[in-house]
Amino acid sequence: MKTFCTSLAIGLIVTSAAPVRAASSAPPPGAASCSGCHAATSQAIPNIYGRDADATRSTLLAFRNGSMPATVMTRIAKGFSEDEIGSIAAWLATQK
Repeated sequence: MKTFCTSLAIGLIVTSAAPVRAASSAPPPGAASCSGCHAATSQAIPNIYGRDADATRSTLLAFRNGSMPATVMTRIAKGFSEDEIGSIAAWLATQK
């Protein structure tokens, strides 16, 4: 019984000392700057926060390869690798 109580106490201490995951993780490189244009209050530029990750990834890849031309986003998307685009899209999808 003493061993059980000691194990339980250690488990509780370790569990309570574990870091708590924040509601939204830190953005991957490049994602933090999206809010400069894609603010939730913008009427002209769409809100991309909480959008499906696959849709965002496809759109960014289309900007990057030129099949979806745009004045600014084509230039921005060309600066990211496919992995970076995937990370940005996944992170944006978790944001509200």
